[in-house]
Amino acid sequence: MKRKIAFFALVLVMRLSVFSSAQGQVPPAPSQGEQPSLENGVIEVARTVGKAVVSISTEHTDKAPAGRRFYFNVPPGAQSPFGDDEFLRRFFGDYFRNMPDQEYKQVGLGSGVIIDPEGYILTNEHVVDGADKITVTLPDGREFKGEIKGQDSRSDLAVVKVNARNLPVAALGDSDSAKIGQWVVAIGNPFGFALQNPEPTVTAGVISALHRSLGKAMPNDRDYGDLIQTDAAINPGNSGGPLVNLKGEIVGINVAIFSTSGGYQGIGFAIPSNTAKRIIARLIEGKKILYGWLGVTVQDLNDDLAKQFGLTEKKGALVAGVVKNGPAQKAGIKDADVIVRLANQPIASVRELLNAVGKTDVGKKTTVTVIRNKKEVSISVEIGERPQNIEKMTSAPEGVWRGLRVQEITPDVARHFNLEDASGVVISEVASGSPADDAGLMSGDIIRQINNQPVANLGDYARLTSEARGDVLIKTNRGFCVVKTGE
Repeated sequence: MKRKIAFFALVLVMRLSVFSSAQGQVPPAPSQGEQPSLENGVIEVARTVGKAVVSISTEHTDKAPAGRRFYFNVPPGAQSPFGDDEFLRRFFGDYFRNMPDQEYKQVGLGSGVIIDPEGYILTNEHVVDGADKITVTLPDGREFKGEIKGQDSRSDLAVVKVNARNLPVAALGDSDSAKIGQWVVAIGNPFGFALQNPEPTVTAGVISALHRSLGKAMPNDRDYGDLIQTDAAINPGNSGGPLVNLKGEIVGINVAIFSTSGGYQGIGFAIPSNTAKRIIARLIEGKKILYGWLGVTVQDLNDDLAKQFGLTEKKGALVAGVVKNGPAQKAGIKDADVIVRLANQPIASVRELLNAVGKTDVGKKTTVTVIRNKKEVSISVEIGERPQNIEKMTSAPEGVWRGLRVQEITPDVARHFNLEDASGVVISEVASGSPADDAGLMSGDIIRQINNQPVANLGDYARLTSEARGDVLIKTNRGFCVVKTGE
């Protein structure tokens, strides 16, 4: 399968990186009959909610070993003007070894919104993570020392407390009621200290899309799987600021932009306010945020997979792997089950399953409905706590076979690919344009099953491939795929 690569940057809109970026174009003027309500709505949001939007600046101190800052800038093959390089390296190495490490400061800038008159401020976790010093500046110019009360990397949300009372606040609205095309206002402090003005910036636009996913675009296990997309101008420094509807209700917390330049290009993202509502009380109390976990590797269905599993439509999440001793395995969920419902909620995709499981209380017993052997089966599962090292416990799903070469998994191969389970065969080569290539198979994939029959070694592989006719269902360590005949 040929893939084209688009070059862009996914920017967490926190730090000041450039000084010459426009705030975005003025939104198109509405019809004459709508203009007063839209214009007055934006003005009123700016007047009221703007009072509750703050600038957050952070400082983080790192240390650099003294010796690492000394180097010889001599072109390859040229002789140092100081003569014996080795002598100088030894001399200065000993000299700098006795010098103390030097400190340098990293400065960050973001935004936040006051959600409680006693000084509780909602912002992004990446704005304040690792900060040694937090300074919160109110729109009226007052500055306060900020203290992190709670933070959660997965949701990328945090609560900062300042020692102040009777502050203006903004209310969290219902993000589930947000609609595509709805007018929204983004408020924050992009380029705040460069503009030398504590008052927040207001930009207007519409909700461009809902339930957007940024996949694995960001590190640190952040879950950007259910975001609001907007064309309201968002720039570096806007992170943590609110996205507000014309009623003055917060529907999102601005978090990232797609950009080829690092500045505004009309594609911004916000964390839904209902995500914050679910965890904000625990953040204020400084408690750990728990997420539900099923213990499966899953993948979305395509037309071929849906047909192979006897489904009339490609809705559900296909179980490509079950984590040993995880909640799913203990409950009896198996490979090749298609999860179609969790409790009373229909599951149409992997995203819906992950969102539903993550929101389920840890320790709660719930019913998972699966399609197994073309029959519906209901299974009672006790939802577990999502572990910290989940990436090491599961593999990303995808596909596998025909037009490929395989080899036995020897102890050396197992060590090379860090395999705990040495059963199966490893793909050593995939021919370009072959059915296996079209199916998405890659070198290094481990074939575990062919047409639901286990592949333990080269003998099993040879027997099952020789018997295979027509479209073949393959399971690898990365998931299922259907490999066609290529005829």
